Amino acid sequence: MLNLEATNLTSLGMSFLSSLTNCRGLEFLIFSKNPLVSGELPGLVGNLSGTLQRFYASAYSISGIIPSEIGNLSRLISIELVENKLTGTIPTTIGGLKELQSLSLENNKLEGSIPFELCHLNKLAFLLLTNNKLSEPIPACLGNLISLRNLFLGSNMFSSSIPSSWKGLNDLLILNLSYNSLSGPLPIDMGKWKALTSMDLSNNQFSSNIPTGVADIKDLTHFSLSNNRITGSIPESFGDLLSLEFLDLSRNNLSGEIPKSLEKLRYLKYFNVSFNRLQGEIPKGGSFGNYSIESFKGNEALCGAAQLHVPSCKTRPLRNSKVRTKLIIFVALPIASAILVLALIIIILRRRKRKDRSTTQEDSTPLGTWRRISYHELHQATNGFSDRRLLGNGSYGSVYQGTLLDGMEFAVKVFKLELEGAFKSFDVECEILRNIRHRNLIKIISSCSNDLDFKALVLEFMSNGSLDKWLYSNNHSLDILQRLNIMIDVASALEYLHHGNATPLVHCDLKPSNVLLDEDMVAHLSDFGIAKLLCEEDSMIQTMTMATIGYMAPDTNLQSNIGRKHSATDNCALSILQVGLECSVEAPDERLDMKETVTKLKKIKVKLLEDIGRVR
Repeated sequence: MLNLEATNLTSLGMSFLSSLTNCRGLEFLIFSKNPLVSGELPGLVGNLSGTLQRFYASAYSISGIIPSEIGNLSRLISIELVENKLTGTIPTTIGGLKELQSLSLENNKLEGSIPFELCHLNKLAFLLLTNNKLSEPIPACLGNLISLRNLFLGSNMFSSSIPSSWKGLNDLLILNLSYNSLSGPLPIDMGKWKALTSMDLSNNQFSSNIPTGVADIKDLTHFSLSNNRITGSIPESFGDLLSLEFLDLSRNNLSGEIPKSLEKLRYLKYFNVSFNRLQGEIPKGGSFGNYSIESFKGNEALCGAAQLHVPSCKTRPLRNSKVRTKLIIFVALPIASAILVLALIIIILRRRKRKDRSTTQEDSTPLGTWRRISYHELHQATNGFSDRRLLGNGSYGSVYQGTLLDGMEFAVKVFKLELEGAFKSFDVECEILRNIRHRNLIKIISSCSNDLDFKALVLEFMSNGSLDKWLYSNNHSLDILQRLNIMIDVASALEYLHHGNATPLVHCDLKPSNVLLDEDMVAHLSDFGIAKLLCEEDSMIQTMTMATIGYMAPDTNLQSNIGRKHSATDNCALSILQVGLECSVEAPDERLDMKETVTKLKKIKVKLLEDIGRVR
């Protein structure tokens, strides 16, 4: 055994490996966390002792590729090359190491796919590849490695869905696929992973309901589906996950009520269902008394206790069944009949008057948040579209803040119809906003239009204004983490526009003034007046749109807000600038697409949080 870990050897380099080729009894070789042992791993590593079982060389010291000759070390049980600067691909020769039980290559810059040759490693229990640049679909054949216990593939660029063949991983303990571009439904038989204690599928694009079989994973303590496109309701059977300590279902499209069965989870310390479409009463029992509004915000139809800053729940109707029956017979039925007759009359009258109607409002949101707002209401709510209510001016319209009599605040974009192109801009924006929905896109509430005089869009109000205000005003400032969060929000919106629709959509006017911030500083992309839908045959045609030319200098107080974390800020800023350069390469086919951009930005955020944590 030779252990050089954390020693202070001077200028050792990699040349010392050649002197170890005569050590025929060497079984353990460790030179981790030693910055002076640096350079590229030479091919002669394959000439080390045939008895070598463990090869550890981690933490900042090694660059270059992993030599294919490592496959000559047939007795290796464990390889650990974590936190280096390794590039290139994972050698296929590693698939010949039949005794290998652990392969850890986390936090490097490895690219390409996971070689299918790794599926030959029948004794492999730990496969740790987090935070690299690996891509392509995840090999389905990994499902044949029934010896797998820990599978870490997070913070890469994997696409496609979870292979159905993985249902055979019955002894898997930890699964982490977070921060990738995985899509499709969650495996319906994931309940067969009965040994799992931790499963992190967050920050992907999964889009199905949550399989009820998850409740069969009785030892599950950590479960995250945050930031996906999960639909349906939270299964009532989640109340059977009695070992659960961490549950994050935030930033999805979940609907229905929060099951009261979750009150049984006595060990649940962290619970987050924010930014969904949940409704009804928030449970009060069990651990729910320990949660704050942060666990529930972004669900407008939830009600509950006053300390959660949500509306109180309405009292239930009369419980006496006899009284209820009499009310139905003598009151409800006659009223219902009258309403039905009146509705028929109104429908007939409206059909007759439809051609003469001057003001039209369209259902602009498919999820039921649209409401009718007349021109008279808009005029009254904006004090006659007064300058005091003006939020800003654009190429084709002015935006005003309005407040309805019921207290609802909104923004209304009134188009300047005297300008050439304003009519087309209104039609384009209406058509686009009524057919797209994403948490980082501005939401349309209604539209108001007559044929010639007036056209307006009623939009949700963003209380923190535009990104432009925060970047250029002396009264506002954003730290590096806030800026990075806004970048991720905007990139996620663009990823949805470019890849989330049957017909790709190009915004064409991305700039700080078109990025709006809500009360939680979540960014929403707005102003689709010159957006373009790209059909299949037009996807490679250059658009002639001339967008706003802008310039964004650093804010000078950026580092002063971070205090001792200057190094973390610098590293983060450099990484972000690198992504910007990769997005603006001259040749279009060499630029990052938005899926890759989102993945890279999320990895930068993970690194920033880690760096900030180290200096606290």
